[in-house]
Amino acid sequence: MNVKMVDSMYGWWGRILRVNLTTGEVKVQEYPEEVAKKFIGGRGLAAWILWNEARGVEPLSPENKLIFAAGPFNGLPTPSGGKLVVAAKSPLTGGYGDGNLGTMASVHLRRAGYDALVVEGKAKKPVYIYIEDDNVSILSAEGLWGKTTFETERELKEIHGKNVGVLTIGPAGENLVKYAVVISQEGRAAGRPGMGAVMGSKKLKAVVIRGTKEIPVADKEELKKLSQEAYNEILNSPGYPFWKRQGTMAAVEWCNTNYALPTRNFSDGYFEFARSIDGYTMEGMKVQQRGCPYCNMPCGNVVLDAEGQESELDYENVALLGSNLGIGKLNEVSVLNRIADEMGMDTISLGVSIAHVMEAVERGILKEGPTFGDFKGAKQLALDIAYRKGELGNLAAEGVKAMAEKLGTHDFAMHVKGLEVSGYNCYIYPAMALAYGTSAIGAHHKEAWVIAWEIGTAPIEGEKAEKVEYKISYDPIKAQKVVELQRLRGGLFEMLTACRLPWVEVGLSLDYYPKLLKAITGVTYTWDDLYKAADRVYSLIRAYWVREFNGKWDRKMDYPPKRWFTEGLKSGPHKGEHLDEKKYDELLSEYYRIRGWDERGIPKKETLKELDLDFVIPELEKVTNLE
Repeated sequence: MNVKMVDSMYGWWGRILRVNLTTGEVKVQEYPEEVAKKFIGGRGLAAWILWNEARGVEPLSPENKLIFAAGPFNGLPTPSGGKLVVAAKSPLTGGYGDGNLGTMASVHLRRAGYDALVVEGKAKKPVYIYIEDDNVSILSAEGLWGKTTFETERELKEIHGKNVGVLTIGPAGENLVKYAVVISQEGRAAGRPGMGAVMGSKKLKAVVIRGTKEIPVADKEELKKLSQEAYNEILNSPGYPFWKRQGTMAAVEWCNTNYALPTRNFSDGYFEFARSIDGYTMEGMKVQQRGCPYCNMPCGNVVLDAEGQESELDYENVALLGSNLGIGKLNEVSVLNRIADEMGMDTISLGVSIAHVMEAVERGILKEGPTFGDFKGAKQLALDIAYRKGELGNLAAEGVKAMAEKLGTHDFAMHVKGLEVSGYNCYIYPAMALAYGTSAIGAHHKEAWVIAWEIGTAPIEGEKAEKVEYKISYDPIKAQKVVELQRLRGGLFEMLTACRLPWVEVGLSLDYYPKLLKAITGVTYTWDDLYKAADRVYSLIRAYWVREFNGKWDRKMDYPPKRWFTEGLKSGPHKGEHLDEKKYDELLSEYYRIRGWDERGIPKKETLKELDLDFVIPELEKVTNLE
């Protein structure tokens, strides 16, 4: 890694804190100003570090890098700018893995004087890292090991004070569940592709951060003015009142109306008990609302579950642990959600993994296990997975891809590249299927939530999901739209690092973002500059996948699950319909053309040069032929 002193930058510190748990060494490394400007932060910075430092490593080995990366928006009063990216080589997929979460740890990391924390090596016994500005300690966590994420955070805040940022893992991370996540603030999670397992493999129970420094900003007054304008625009949005009531939970009814709600392991898009788990039911149960730092449109709806405990819900939790398991009681779904958060497991992958078991049981492939609608069985299996208890718990802890390989259940294995599909059933939605197929981490919706554009309505347009006439289309414009959204959602927002919801849900103008970025950094970015930066990150991440798979890459890696091609919807006006593989393949080719990738899905040499990724070419040429 090149080292260059950075003492004249605004918005970035140009400093990476590095902690080696094997040696106990703590050091600060300064990275080039050019890197800051080209990769901006968050996902961009994480991808750059992984490319340079995590070549051919085993994901759960001491050699893997666990990266907590912030962006220029973090620690400053920017709209919903309290996010933090957690990245590593994924134990679930074997490729690039990351996720973001809203957490005070993001604010404190930046105020402590760092843009990123990189953890490497492995401690002999459980530890946690305590960062207080320039003072960094590696402390024993033997008394915390085995505790839930909620218990751990509460205890650490008693020790270090309530005004700290805390990132923790639970028993799932300790036991190396392949979809274990990092948890903060009792319900915020990051790293679906197993970032919690990477943290557990290093015997790192938690990271606690307190920062007190002032972040260098180019134009404080302009930042303050723009931020206030943006916050006011959010509050005055026509969709804001309904958003405050339901948040992402409005998508339950909307997806069901449009036959896109994952139901019984994605075998259908319509759930007969959707009304019992939707946003309206949630409204009646809600006891409070939680948000991330610097957010004035909080989406964390907290309810009391069937066991009388608090559970913070959003759409993905409810879709994958509710309708996808055939469970139609929201207070029971809430128990499963809370267990996932306490144990430190991804709710999406957990729901899809349990659903895979349920279908295997119903088909007679597995002799024992829960069936659809079995709440008690699902609860027990969730706990067994977290503790890798029993043969079934241990198997399901490996994820759907591994289960399918062992059981021969590929026909109904709902994953892409090893990452389980999130909350949108795509039998009749090729654009959303393409978004899943080409996501940088596997089947995740956050990078190109194109389904609302594809359908023509959105959950927060009104209090009742509007029914529209929908016709399946493979128009090439769909590939263009996926790329466009990836540039914004998976590029811009992941680099800044900020939440997409002010723009997506209540219509905050995108023009605020380059203006805010200039006020913070003093650097003028045109939209072409920002799109190029996003494309740079996507091509670097794709190059990372290709390198880590030793060049064994083909376009089938970008295909959605087989079920969407071979089965049909079981209900609704599109009953019996499914994706056309040939037409999907043509759409994928169009996507590659726009991206400047070859027909295998590998970035072309010319594209890498145009994106200032020349340093990638020699390494890729070692494992594959570049066009």
